[in-house]
Amino acid sequence: MRPIYLDHHATTPVDPQVLAAMLPYFSAAFGNPGSAHAYGWEAEAAVEQAREIIAAAIAATPEEIIFTSGATEANNLALIGAAEANLSRGRHLVTIATEHSAVLAPCRYLESLGFELTVLPVQPDGLLDLMQLEQALRPDTILVSAMAANNEIGVLQPLAEIGARCRDRGILLHTDAAQALGKIPLDVEAMSIDLMSLTAHKLYGPKGIGALYVRRRQPRVQLAPQLRGGGQERGLRSGTLYPPQIVGFGKAVEISQAQMATEAARARGLRDRLWANLQVLPDIYRNGHPEQRLPSNLNVSIGGVDGSALLLGLRSVVALSSGSACASAGTAPSHVLTALGRSPTLAYASLRFGLGRNTTADQLESVAAAVITTVRSLRQARPAATPATTF
Repeated sequence: MRPIYLDHHATTPVDPQVLAAMLPYFSAAFGNPGSAHAYGWEAEAAVEQAREIIAAAIAATPEEIIFTSGATEANNLALIGAAEANLSRGRHLVTIATEHSAVLAPCRYLESLGFELTVLPVQPDGLLDLMQLEQALRPDTILVSAMAANNEIGVLQPLAEIGARCRDRGILLHTDAAQALGKIPLDVEAMSIDLMSLTAHKLYGPKGIGALYVRRRQPRVQLAPQLRGGGQERGLRSGTLYPPQIVGFGKAVEISQAQMATEAARARGLRDRLWANLQVLPDIYRNGHPEQRLPSNLNVSIGGVDGSALLLGLRSVVALSSGSACASAGTAPSHVLTALGRSPTLAYASLRFGLGRNTTADQLESVAAAVITTVRSLRQARPAATPATTF
């Protein structure tokens, strides 16, 4: 029997309805959307329909959606593209210590080119201190990047408040919303967002397709393209569009938007029950704000155990991770958890539970029992271990 899958923050299975929508565009409707004949027009119509669905989900216009290979490319296009296009305005960037590496790495790259970078700390609950943000903004600040929903601890940053402060100063706001799309309401107008990175595979769509929202009005955002060639996607992202993936992305967004409210309530109830069951263990800590987080996310640190041994002991029962799938091969503790103040030992001994649409209460009961049994066994094998502290 395969283990119970609770790693939905890493990726999700393609929804059967999404797959069904994609299939015709691999064969029967195979045209290039850029071709000026019936086959191309057929593919182009499907692409534009998906663009409209994705735009509507975030209160944007279809012309503001630029398709990319995923959120990583969207982040790079947003950050490097905005920095290059706004050299005359300034060279100062602001981001947050708990951002995904697909944001932090481009920021560090820009820093190596002579841009100044301010990386703001977070509070112990993972939220940004808005006063610290205000103090960090300068006349030469051109962009702030703040994640919508954290991929490890699920914390939701106050985007509307961040956006208002940026808009008042004429500073662009970028947000990596890869984990947020389809799970929480997003509104680029209400939140004063100028650039938003999206992906399909976190919401039951295909891998290898994402998008970048680029504001076209009040203000019109200028970006320097990072891929040059045929001039597709308003010249911002050259390359032949892939209709099967784009159609799948649109269908996945359509389904997620329709189910968002009911699925959020269901997931929240299951998650809270899982946390209640795990609290029979002493020396266990929930990471991130208790309420201002994704309804499907629970991240815990467990004292008195070795993190590798914990994951090894659970692998036959449950498929999950200790942090970002993109950094799972690394040897350093999670930069997100250490930013919260967790010690390296506790950061290593952490579990990220990512619930999905098909997660059941019975599955979570089994997972909780397995975690409790495994932790107790590991602790008994190390009787001399000193209990860990919260930090």
